[in-house]
Amino acid sequence: MLLTAEFWVAVAFVIFMAIVWKVGGFGMMTKGLDGRAKRVRAELDEARRLREEAAAVLADYKRRRTEAEREAEAIVASARQEAERAAEEGHARMNEFLARRTKAAETKIAQAEAQATAQVRAAAADAAVKVSETILRERMQGEAAQDLVRLSLGEVRNRLRA
Repeated sequence: MLLTAEFWVAVAFVIFMAIVWKVGGFGMMTKGLDGRAKRVRAELDEARRLREEAAAVLADYKRRRTEAEREAEAIVASARQEAERAAEEGHARMNEFLARRTKAAETKIAQAEAQATAQVRAAAADAAVKVSETILRERMQGEAAQDLVRLSLGEVRNRLRA
């Protein structure tokens, strides 16, 4: 048993472990592993912090995008309302303009009718006066007839023009 290679490998291993333990190799290995664990933990914490920061930035961008979309919708709605109001105002102005033009045309037509009526009456009065004057001249004679004709003709003119 003392002469087998496995025995001497086991003895060498035990001696090596005793030397490593005596020199403090296990402490250094533990410290190294603990340091690595701390670095990994710090990296994980940093990654978590960065992920939370990225999530906050993403949420902020989403909020801003939503606000921008709402603002764009409000601008579009406002523009539509303004366009509708302008169209309604334009229609109202056009209707008002047409009403004024129609009223002016009706007034001109009424004036033309009144003027035409007056001209027809005046022409009829003149014709009646001339006919009456001709008839009275043929039937009446003398100065008295002339005065009567003038007086009658004046009355006829006034009545027909009125």
